[in-house]
Amino acid sequence: MAKHALLEGCLTALVTPLHDDGSVDFDTLAALVDWQIAQGVDGLVAVGTTGESATLDVDEHVAVIAATVKAAAGRVPVVAGAGGNATSEALELTRASEEAGADALLHVTPYYNRPSQEGLYRHFEAIARATSLPIVLYNVPTRTGCDLATDTVARLAAFDNVVAVKDATGNLVRGTDLVAAVGDRMSILSGDDGTAFPLYACGGRGVISVVSNVAPFHMSDMWDAFSAGDLARARQRHLELRQLIQLLFAEPSPAPTKAALALLGRARPAVRLPLVPATSALTERLAAELRRLGLAPA
Repeated sequence: MAKHALLEGCLTALVTPLHDDGSVDFDTLAALVDWQIAQGVDGLVAVGTTGESATLDVDEHVAVIAATVKAAAGRVPVVAGAGGNATSEALELTRASEEAGADALLHVTPYYNRPSQEGLYRHFEAIARATSLPIVLYNVPTRTGCDLATDTVARLAAFDNVVAVKDATGNLVRGTDLVAAVGDRMSILSGDDGTAFPLYACGGRGVISVVSNVAPFHMSDMWDAFSAGDLARARQRHLELRQLIQLLFAEPSPAPTKAALALLGRARPAVRLPLVPATSALTERLAAELRRLGLAPA
């Protein structure tokens, strides 16, 4: 159970704020970090999928991690997205994340080249042997074209610094299997906001959340309530966020999340191609939902 100490609760998969010209808006990033921490989140993930890692170059990627670490100033752990579809690239980003001051690493399964389970094991083995930082394995087969099997996770749990799994399959059977197989050695984290509360009930230890970009208090309170044994309050949060969760994934993420943040006056809606900003129709629905939740003025 010692592996759970660092990574549990609600960790926000932070957007990377951009200026209208597409450059990184570091001032807005720092302000977002302050707001997230003030709202009670338990950690921050820099340059994960929601941080548009696929369209940041390496220098930008590392700069965003360093800026997030600086802004967090030790108040909550910062997990650096350091994955790559080449093991050599993932190792380079691991080293750079260490130098930037990250507290832990998020490593997605290699995308596009679709390695076997043995290839996945060796990829993560190489990373685990190359760093002393805690590692979160990230399984999101709808984006990567590759699925990290529970048996492979169990093999990787033998490494002391492999401390958690972000399960973004959206499949509670898979999440429950992970809890049963390795939940005594690793934190099983929901990577899908709609399954966060149900996974808590099955033994999950938290969530890496997109929705907490927009509703950090609500998502954090869901975990806080659950961990305090207040299931009624946790369930209430889950149910009241249901429509917002659906809207934030109604178009390719993170465009809807950035649209919502723009409505709250906290970031621009800008994303990088090939993503495009959220449609006006979705933005109108988001505005109505934010008002309904009391997150935006009526």
